[in-house]
Amino acid sequence: MTNTQPLTEPVAERPPQARPATRPKAAWRLMLPTMTPWLATGLTLVAGIALFGLLAPLLVGDPDRIRDVGLTGPSGELWLGTTQTGQDVFAQLAFATRGSLQIGLIVGVLATVLSAFFGIYGAYLGGVADEAFSLLSNVFLVIPGLPLVIVISGFVPRESRGLWTIAVVLALTSWAASARVLRAQTLSVRNRDYVAAAKLSGERPWRVIAVEILPNLLPVLASQFVFAVIAAVLGEAGLSFLGLGASGSSTLGTMLFYAQNGFALPLGAWWWFAPPGLVIALFGTGLALINFSIDEIVDPKLKNARLHRRRTRLAAKGGAA
Repeated sequence: MTNTQPLTEPVAERPPQARPATRPKAAWRLMLPTMTPWLATGLTLVAGIALFGLLAPLLVGDPDRIRDVGLTGPSGELWLGTTQTGQDVFAQLAFATRGSLQIGLIVGVLATVLSAFFGIYGAYLGGVADEAFSLLSNVFLVIPGLPLVIVISGFVPRESRGLWTIAVVLALTSWAASARVLRAQTLSVRNRDYVAAAKLSGERPWRVIAVEILPNLLPVLASQFVFAVIAAVLGEAGLSFLGLGASGSSTLGTMLFYAQNGFALPLGAWWWFAPPGLVIALFGTGLALINFSIDEIVDPKLKNARLHRRRTRLAAKGGAA
C-alpha cells in the first residue's frame, strides 16, 4: 500500500500587510488656515453679517418711508423701532449693512491689486522700476491716511461724492503698507532656484510671477485683503460720521451720522445708534479672527506656539486628574 501525496501544497502564511502610509497633504491644503474655535467664530460672524446684508434688503420695506410714530422703541411690528421721522431702523440697518459691505469689498480688491502691482511686480523687475515703486510707496506711507482722506473728500463736490468715489479714495490711501510687505516677500522668493529656472527657460515675466511667485504669496495677499476690508469699513464709517461720506447711499456710517444729528444718545434712543455700531464691531471682530488664522500660515511659528500652549494645557489637565 503506497502513501498518497496531498493534491495541494499547504499555503504559506502571508506576512501581515503594512499599514498604508499617510498620504501627504495637497499643496492647496497647506495654504488653508487650520480650523480653530477662533476661526470658526470669525467665519460665523462674517458669514452671518454678509448674508444679512445680501438677503435682508430683499425682505424689508422702504427704509425712507415716513410714519407718524416717531422715535418709538422696538416692537413686534418694528423690530428696531423708528427714527424721529418714523423711519424703520431695521430696514435702514439692512440697506446700510449692504452699502458698507460693498465699500469694503471694492476697497479690499482695489487696495490688494495696487499693493500687488507696486510690491510684487516692482520687486520682480528690480532696478529703476523697483526704486521708483518703492519711493512712491514710501511717499504714501508717510502721509497720514485719515487726514488725507478727509482733505480729498472735502475737495470733492457732494453731488460727485458717490460710493465709488469714496471707495477709490480709501483704496488710494491704504495700499502702501501692504506693498512694502509684498515687496519684501517677493525679494526673498525671486532668487530661488525654481524662479531662476523659469527665467532661463524663457518664460515671460507675467507667467513667472503668476505661476512661480504668486502662489507663495497667496496667504500674504489674503491677509492684506482682509486688513484692507476692515480699514475700509472703519474708514468709511468715520468719514460718514463727519459728514464726508458718500451722498445718496446708505451705510452704517450714515446711520450713525443721522443718529447723532437726531440727538439719539441724549434722548436715550439706543435702538437707533447701537445696532449699526454693533454690526461694525462684530464684522471687524470676525475679520480680525480670520486674519489671525491666516497669520499662522504666513508665520508658522505662531501655529507652533499655539499648539505648544494647547499641549501644555492638556498635560496640566492630565496631571491634575
